[in-house]
Amino acid sequence: MVKLQEMKKLLADGRISRREFLRWVSVMGLATVVSPTVLKSNAVAAAPKKGGRLRLAISGGATTDSLDPATLADNMPHAISWQIRNNLVEIDHMGNPIPELAESWEAASGAAKWVFKLRQGVEFHNGKTLDAEDVVYSINHHRGEDTKSGAKSIVRTIADVQADGKQTLIFTLTGGNADFPYVLTDYHLTISPAGTKGDEWEKGIGTGGYILDKFEPGVSAFARRNPNYWKSDRAHFDEVETVSILDYNARTIALKTGQADVINKCDLKTAHFLKKTPGVQMINITGYRHITAPMLTDMPPFDNNDVRLALKYAVDREHLVETILRGYGSVGNDHPISPIMRFHAADLPQRQYDPDKARYHMKKAGLAGHTFNLHAAETIGGGIDAAVLLKEYAAKAGININVVNETPDGYWKRIWMKKPWCLSFWGGRPTEDLMFTTGYSSNASWNDSHWKNERFDKLLDQARSELNQIKRKEMYAEMQQLVRDEGGVIVFAFSDHVDAASDKIRHTEVAGNWQLDGMRCSERWWFA
Repeated sequence: MVKLQEMKKLLADGRISRREFLRWVSVMGLATVVSPTVLKSNAVAAAPKKGGRLRLAISGGATTDSLDPATLADNMPHAISWQIRNNLVEIDHMGNPIPELAESWEAASGAAKWVFKLRQGVEFHNGKTLDAEDVVYSINHHRGEDTKSGAKSIVRTIADVQADGKQTLIFTLTGGNADFPYVLTDYHLTISPAGTKGDEWEKGIGTGGYILDKFEPGVSAFARRNPNYWKSDRAHFDEVETVSILDYNARTIALKTGQADVINKCDLKTAHFLKKTPGVQMINITGYRHITAPMLTDMPPFDNNDVRLALKYAVDREHLVETILRGYGSVGNDHPISPIMRFHAADLPQRQYDPDKARYHMKKAGLAGHTFNLHAAETIGGGIDAAVLLKEYAAKAGININVVNETPDGYWKRIWMKKPWCLSFWGGRPTEDLMFTTGYSSNASWNDSHWKNERFDKLLDQARSELNQIKRKEMYAEMQQLVRDEGGVIVFAFSDHVDAASDKIRHTEVAGNWQLDGMRCSERWWFA
């Protein structure tokens, strides 16, 4: 058996991630003997300093972007939004919900009622003092049948939200939710002044560490430090310049030539070379991010589960992880729950590449010889290369795939949830309930396979309010199996977050809930 000291050494040497270490410790029941110094051994130890302009070169920008929190869908607007705004709750580097604009909360009525206390003295960029009515307005922006918010499905369980004075909020839910504080960490649910609407969203008025001076969708944004920021230990840069660079090579060159200080989503094909580049540091962490290929199950031929199973068996996941992710990840099992999550169904048999089973199910569906169009773009991350590999894997089962090479700009509005079959990726969510509610429940705004399953929906509601952790685990395990065997999505792999920065950048422990330190590097990092 591997000893604790051996695992500590692997962690210190950087041969395993902090999350991998913590998962091992949890499984072995050793959490109580791990000292805080062990958990910080991978962090860059230095006292934060103020000053300088952070130049962030990032993927995922489009000319259709908006800073309306309801519309946020990709990396660039997501990063900018958290430069200028805050949530009630944020996720720390351990994956825990911690107070942000809320200073405390407590549950009542079987977790069907939650009372949040706001921090006092927090100001918006326009000088207005934050109060409970601002929060009520901001949350309600995502509620109601007419909203087009990406958070619509996760706030649907909020029956009512009311201000009780200036500093207290009362959330009444449709049922118990043991994980409700996690809901309020969603990147859509940032807080803006009450009454914000229309073009006012683009001004980016928030309570965040930076004040927005300029935003050109899909091109760039410029923000300066908020002199009245309520977090004295955050927002260390004087200025933050965020530039959209969609191409991997262009982002890498920008970093290597000193035109950028931080880049996201490194090209994994050349990451080992970049790692050896003088003046560059790699920032790699395991998270919830996963690569998928959703099929619209309400459209033929994907309304036939034999077609879906055939395509699932036609994927060589191990080869894909090795070839596309270069080992920076692990194989997926056709459901979105990461191996590092609490209720991951580790006992669920791993689906293997099986051309014979793929051929069998396709023949059973009566579609042997049919050609399937698979839409892909480099915005996915190795998207075109991955699609070509899928074509090659499927060919060995006699399945024909035509790869449709799409342009990255506007991919999420033109292709995702529009075309019958496409490549996609999810940043993931910190809890099983949030992930399933956002992308798999029948009424989810981002149910990108249009899959509906009555049993799944029932279990989702039951598990959300179940306080017995053993029962919750059993429910989530069955839900993972339902998605795996009947769902409309192929989950190929869980990919690590692989970012890079100038060696002048300093940081403490890095969060893995999103890339770039939970997409908050602008607030959390600093220059040496």
